[in-house]
Amino acid sequence: MRIGLLVLFAVLVLVPLYVVVVTSLKGRGAVNPSSAWSLPTDLSLEGWRGAIERLAPAMGRTAVMAVVAAVLSSALGSMNGFVFARWRFPGAQTVFTLFLFGMFIPYQAVMIPLQAMLLDVQAVAPWFDGIVKLIAVHTIFGIPICTLIFRNYYATAVPKEILEAAKIDGAGMWRIFRSVVLPVSAPAFVVTLIWQFTSAWNDFLFALFLTNRNNGPVTYALNELAGGQNPDYAQIMAGVLLASLPTLLVYVLLGRYFIGGLMSGSVK
Repeated sequence: MRIGLLVLFAVLVLVPLYVVVVTSLKGRGAVNPSSAWSLPTDLSLEGWRGAIERLAPAMGRTAVMAVVAAVLSSALGSMNGFVFARWRFPGAQTVFTLFLFGMFIPYQAVMIPLQAMLLDVQAVAPWFDGIVKLIAVHTIFGIPICTLIFRNYYATAVPKEILEAAKIDGAGMWRIFRSVVLPVSAPAFVVTLIWQFTSAWNDFLFALFLTNRNNGPVTYALNELAGGQNPDYAQIMAGVLLASLPTLLVYVLLGRYFIGGLMSGSVK
């Protein structure tokens, strides 16, 4: 029974992927509904060449945006998480709860005022446009989830005795964080970096509202590729595979570290 369910789920996932792959390898004239399931009679890389040409600049911009946003939000989240896990100041629980509210605010609810605010910033600083704007947005909106992950990790996986010993030796909070806590934070950083990279790479809503075809990420460029009155389905399918390849590689190569990082802060 279990094997049968696994096979069924694998088929449900792989069948659409099969159609995407075989369509991307067909010539433009060979793509039609009647032959969607058939293998290409003549392999053609025309769709791949067109997709690479049109998506390459946007993929470069997206890589910069996703990496920088993931690193910044993870770094800020680690500092916040350490403070909330180990520093009991007045109102700490209330402030932490307010941080968590940021995880549950629908992006659609704040999109119009956010766009107006960022346009005001851009009027003062013209360089604050395109990918720079998306870096700021993804960093800010990624802080709550990163804070929660690091807070739980530091509260359960980092022994309190080590921190108390550092205090006895005269280390301040920043020194403890930098010299004691950061060296053992790799599992939590793996989780937040993968999470934030994937979220930033796959985002389309912020890209649609805050960028344009000349400075937007790959999701915006992919939407442009799929539009029009006479779409090239081979090129579109190749573009879909190209756009999804980075996140797929991240999970294939680092998936086991992602699960291990999640579990490392789950028990004390």
